Amino acid sequence: MTIINLSNKNTHSFLMFIIALHFSFGIKAYFYVNILKTMLRFSFLMFLFLVPQLIFSTEKDSCKNNKTTPNKLTQPSHLKKGDTILILAPAGRITGEEAIEAGIELATKWGLEVIYGKHLYTINNTFAGTDEQRLGDLQNALDNPNIKAIWSARGGYGLVRIIDDLDFTEFKKHPKWIIGYSDVTILHNKLHNLGYQTIHGQMPATLDLDNPIQEKSIISLKKTLFGEPLKYKLPASERNRKGKSNGQLVGGNLSILYSMLGSDTSLDTSGKILFIEDIGEALYHIDRIMISLKRAGYFKNCKGLIVGDFRLKKNEGNTFGKTLEDIVLEAVEGTDFPVVFNFPAGHVDDNRALVLGARIELNVTENKVNIKFD
Repeated sequence: MTIINLSNKNTHSFLMFIIALHFSFGIKAYFYVNILKTMLRFSFLMFLFLVPQLIFSTEKDSCKNNKTTPNKLTQPSHLKKGDTILILAPAGRITGEEAIEAGIELATKWGLEVIYGKHLYTINNTFAGTDEQRLGDLQNALDNPNIKAIWSARGGYGLVRIIDDLDFTEFKKHPKWIIGYSDVTILHNKLHNLGYQTIHGQMPATLDLDNPIQEKSIISLKKTLFGEPLKYKLPASERNRKGKSNGQLVGGNLSILYSMLGSDTSLDTSGKILFIEDIGEALYHIDRIMISLKRAGYFKNCKGLIVGDFRLKKNEGNTFGKTLEDIVLEAVEGTDFPVVFNFPAGHVDDNRALVLGARIELNVTENKVNIKFD
């Protein structure tokens, strides 16, 4: 049943018009009332159609905004002598204490108290224990206010299986440094989206204190943890793209970034400088990843790109027809931000520390690359 609101001014005027026509021309008023009813029904149908569209559009915009991060992320307190650092294995298994003894020795040398995850040496096929055991170790570490840094013993695979079950409520009350790379990229992304800085750097299982090539990476890791100024001055690569920029540093392992697309651990790179590295990938797969990131908007409003170490798949002839540099530069065509190749970070002995979420100044000239952390 259609109800006509006679108190409405427009409706009242229209009805008076109908009555005037009826008396002037003898046209039956019900004809015009039917026209009015049809108009009201049409308006109601349009209302039913448009309201869901508006709601859906608002929800889409809201989802996009959920990924945005603040201009300045929360920086955990820098370490001091006597602080506690916990070593755990949230992904791949550790074969024994000898695999991480260099990390234990280094942290002790820095004056830190070293403790361990309960299931650090547990082996469950390729994992360091079951999902529940690894989750428990990481959750306990996040919750414990006395632990000032969590150092992943190694990467491997496994964090994606537990990331959605972690609760960061207690972590937010007392933030701490998360240190690692490779599979730890998942945790870096999660914390970046929550608004916290983390450290992409050496892990105990990859440390060799007798290797002089690792000296600079060890020094850089100590600087990030203890709050010393961090900057890098590097020689230029022939394929670098010159330019000057600044923004939050984000990123990590390229394959992990690719695997996170479409999830809440995917990154919003707008106004930020992206770092990427990888190991064991074929050139065609790197091309697939870079094109996928481009299609996902990773480079649209990016402010810079830092390409770390890439150990390509062994015994692969370059049948793809493009070099790594070709692939990267092709993916960022149409943009004008600076691009740096051969930055010493990733699955390599000289794995310099990077504070993800910190703002950096990036200056790429013909002869050198300068990176300064705020």
